[in-house]
Amino acid sequence: MEPTGGLYLVGKKDELIEAKRSFRTLEGQDILIIYHQNDFYAIDSYCYHAGATLQNGDIEKFDGKMCIVCPNHKYKICLAQGEGIYKARDPREKPSVLRWFSKGVKQRTHTVTENNGDVYVKLSEQRGFIESDFYQGEKVKVQREKAAAAEKKKTK
Repeated sequence: MEPTGGLYLVGKKDELIEAKRSFRTLEGQDILIIYHQNDFYAIDSYCYHAGATLQNGDIEKFDGKMCIVCPNHKYKICLAQGEGIYKARDPREKPSVLRWFSKGVKQRTHTVTENNGDVYVKLSEQRGFIESDFYQGEKVKVQREKAAAAEKKKTK
C-alpha cells in the first residue's frame, strides 16, 4: 500500500508528551508515537522480528543511538532510522572484542512534525519491503494474536 503523502494530525503536543507513547492507525498502518527526552518518534507498532507490540518496550541508548527494546526478545531498534542493532564479537579480530553491529533498517519509521501545539505524522515513503511491513494490516492480525498467545504460554 502506497501512502497518500499527507500529514495526519495525531494529537496535541501536551497530551502526547504526557502519554509518552500513543498508538494510532493511519491508512491501515499501526503506528507507535513516542515522546522521549524532548523528541517525538513514530515507528511501526509491531517488532519486525516476530510481531510483538513495542508499546511497552524500554527505551535506552546503545552505541550512541536511542533505541526501543522489544519486550519479547530484546531486539534493539533505533528510533530515528529503524535500524536493528546487536552486540557481538567478530571472530576474525584478534583480540576479539564485543562491539555493536547493524542489521540495517528493519523497522519502518515515520516523520513527526509539530505546528502550533498540534503533532502530525507523515507516513514513510521509503520504497521496498521493510521487515516490519510484514506485521501491518488486518490480514496478519490473527498471526500477531497467535504469536502473543504463544509468548504468554512461555512466561507461565
